[in-house]
Amino acid sequence: MKNLPTDLLRTFVAISDLGGFTQAGELLGRSQPAISLQVKRLEELVNVQLFNRAGGMKLTEEGQILYSYARKILELNDTAVSRLTTPAISGSVRLGIPNDFEVSFLPLTLSKFTRAYPDVTLDVQTDLSINLRQDFRKGAYDLVMSMDQYPEHQFGEDDYIVEPLYWITGPSFTLDQDQPIPLVLYPKGCIYRQHIIEALNKANIPWRVLYSTSSLLGIQSAIEAGLGISALAVNTVPGSLNAHQTYDQLPELGKVTIGFNYDSGNLTPAARLLLDHLQRGLKESLVKPATFNL
Repeated sequence: MKNLPTDLLRTFVAISDLGGFTQAGELLGRSQPAISLQVKRLEELVNVQLFNRAGGMKLTEEGQILYSYARKILELNDTAVSRLTTPAISGSVRLGIPNDFEVSFLPLTLSKFTRAYPDVTLDVQTDLSINLRQDFRKGAYDLVMSMDQYPEHQFGEDDYIVEPLYWITGPSFTLDQDQPIPLVLYPKGCIYRQHIIEALNKANIPWRVLYSTSSLLGIQSAIEAGLGISALAVNTVPGSLNAHQTYDQLPELGKVTIGFNYDSGNLTPAARLLLDHLQRGLKESLVKPATFNL
C-alpha cells in the first residue's frame, strides 16, 4: 500500500485553492520549480493526472476525488499535531468578526480550533467592522477581525490581506437603464456601503437604497430575490450569487484590507493560539467564488 506524504498533499491543496503554482509557492514558502516537482511526485505516486494544465490549472476528475480526501487527511494531521505538541490551553476568548465572514472560511477555521483546543471557550460576536473596532478599544473583545480602507488601514505589517470588492447580483438580476441603481446595503458605517456610494457618485450614476439591513441573511436573500445589487469582498461571496468586477455601466469598487485588531502585550495564550489559526485560515482562504465574472 502506498503512503501519500502530507507535504505533497498540502502543496496539492494549496494549488487547488489558490489557483496556481506561484500563489501556492508564496503561501508555502517554496519556489515555483519546487512546487512543480512536488506535483509531479504526487501524480507519479497515484499514477493519475491531477490538473488539466491546458484549462487554467483546473482539477481533473481524479484530482477532484483526491482533493476531497486530501483536505480530510490534512485536517486530521494538523489536529493531531496541535493536540500532541502544544501544552494544554484553557480559558476563554472574546472574538469579533464582520457580519459577512460568518459564512465564509471562519466557521471551518473555528471548528478546527475548538477540536484542537477543546478547553478553550469562544465567545464570538458579529457586527460591522467600524463597530467592532470601537468596541475593541472599549475592551469588549480580546481579538477582532475587521475590514478597513486600502491602502490606509490600522493593521500591522503581517496582520492583513488585500481583497478586491465586487458587485454582487442574483442569478436573474438585470438593471433598468431608466431607473436609479437599486442598492441592497448594510447600514451606514459599512465599508461596502461607503465604496458603493462613492463610486456611483464619482461616476455620476443615480442610485437609491432599496433595502438596508444589518443581517447577512437579509442581504443575501434580498440579492437572491433580485431586489437590487450590492458588493462584497470577493472572498465572502456565496456560490448562489454572481460576482462582477464591473457590471453593465457600473464602475469598479476598489479594494479593502482584512485583518486583525489586538493588543499583543495583553493576549492570553488561548487568544494568541486563536490569532495564529485565524491568520493562517485567512491566507489560505484566498479563493475566487464559484460564480465569478470579470
